[in-house]
Amino acid sequence: MAPDLLYQLALTQVPGIGDVQARFLLQHYGNAETVFRARRSELESLEGIGTARAAAIRRFRDFHLAESELRYLQRAGLQAWCLTDAAYPQRLLHCYDPPTLLFGRGAADLNTPRLVAIVGTRNATDYGRSVTEALVQELAPYRATIVSGLAFGIDAIAHKAALRAGLPTIGVVGHGLARVYPYEHHGLARSMVDGGGALLSEFFHDVKPDKHNFPLRNRIVAGLCDCTVVIETQVKGGSMITARMADGYHRDVFAVPGRLTDKGSSGCHELLRQQKAQLFTSADALAEALGWKDRNRPAATQKALFVELSDDERQLMQLLEGAPQLHVDDLYLRSGLPNSSAAAALLNLELQGVIVGLPGKCYRLA
Repeated sequence: MAPDLLYQLALTQVPGIGDVQARFLLQHYGNAETVFRARRSELESLEGIGTARAAAIRRFRDFHLAESELRYLQRAGLQAWCLTDAAYPQRLLHCYDPPTLLFGRGAADLNTPRLVAIVGTRNATDYGRSVTEALVQELAPYRATIVSGLAFGIDAIAHKAALRAGLPTIGVVGHGLARVYPYEHHGLARSMVDGGGALLSEFFHDVKPDKHNFPLRNRIVAGLCDCTVVIETQVKGGSMITARMADGYHRDVFAVPGRLTDKGSSGCHELLRQQKAQLFTSADALAEALGWKDRNRPAATQKALFVELSDDERQLMQLLEGAPQLHVDDLYLRSGLPNSSAAAALLNLELQGVIVGLPGKCYRLA
């Protein structure tokens, strides 16, 4: 933990001091403690701070909030990066509004050479799923890290595909790291962290997943990565916010086209029409656009033809062999396994590519 972390945490709690003002103050004074020790008249004279914000800094007494958060970070083994830290994601520093602090669970390299955001609808079609899985698999030779938002649909499909491909994957969430939302993704989140990825948040640990937090989360997804790929979204979908933020940060945006009659791809078509995104055709074309192409890059590793299954996994697979698809509740009931054991077995089967999760919490054999 950085010695200035207590004051960095406190700075995020000062009324009227947002990310833009905090960045200016930290750059001006060098550290957060000096900000709190500065004279009011000196703070007032700074451009963008003024009388009201200077008064809020000088009046601030809620250091107990920062102390409580610091204790939680230490107890939970979480990491924290201030924008003045060397390990802070450097790509975010090229954005005008980077989060003052980022909290993380996991060991992912946030400054790895290749980071790709994959976002899209929560109601993915089979087409969206197949495009997402193929994209991630094709990115494996480039050793890209996959970033998304841990939501249902395209987000979860991208995270799971990354795990199957042996790629680190980062979930940026719109709540504190004391919870996982949605709850059903507890096992997925654990696998991401165990697989060399991470969960990231700018919120204190006890912040709930309120609706207004998610656009803030989206700017981190957009700013953290070299490019954003949008797969299936409507014109007013949350993924459109991420895409437009990425475009505003001067990052490459790619949109996957659908059929003209597909309402679920209307947002992708709108991004292409407005020239806010490039047409996505393949991972190799994306890599070429980003300057990643290397004639000597290693070939993709062939997926193993056989996998070892536990007794629980074998039992669930046998149930699916006799049906086109089954709802998760039917699998729980027919297998007779405890829900937690069945959920873990289903996740492992999906990560190994043995089964495929479908909309509506259904599964079928791959």
